[in-house]
Amino acid sequence: MSTQSTTNNSRTGEKSATAKGNYTAVQWSNNFGAISLGKVHKKGDVISSIMMQAVDGRHKFYMDSDGQRPGYTQLTAPGAVAIRCGPDLDAEQDAIILAADNGDIDIIASNGKIRMVADDIEFIATGGLDQGNIKLTASESIIMNAKKINGTAKNLLRLATPNTCEFVANGQMKLVAAVIRAATDACSIKDDKYGHKRKHDENFTVN
Repeated sequence: MSTQSTTNNSRTGEKSATAKGNYTAVQWSNNFGAISLGKVHKKGDVISSIMMQAVDGRHKFYMDSDGQRPGYTQLTAPGAVAIRCGPDLDAEQDAIILAADNGDIDIIASNGKIRMVADDIEFIATGGLDQGNIKLTASESIIMNAKKINGTAKNLLRLATPNTCEFVANGQMKLVAAVIRAATDACSIKDDKYGHKRKHDENFTVN
């Protein structure tokens, strides 16, 4: 049978000037878990408005109210966490919304993959000035595979590598420009009449 208790939840004694104390905390518990209202965390620095814990101490849900984590909500689980919704929605409706009014959103898989599967996937960056960027960084490869790959750059399109760059078209290749300039490493020894040595020096080494 579950038990209810009202206790002083001070973690370091009545004379402590820094530890949290709560004389109105309530807890219900049995051999399967516990639900607490106003419980002080083990370190004595934060009071949790609502705390739920299972038999496994790693399986818990916190809604903290003060200290270092005011308004924080934390869910941890030793196994998987699954969210499923939307059977009564139409295809064009939003089913799951993650919105952060301020701050970053981090999705981290320390030892696994992150997969996104959908009919369409959109990445939109709307920031101004130095923001509004989409950045892809990989320690090995960035691979794109599609029937069509269309890219439009309003001001600059640049592909650079300190090693080998290949353009391969088994059918037809078109290059259209108002002016086309080409420079090889020979310009580093003797400049041509078009001044391509300057272009060579600017672009031969990629930072």
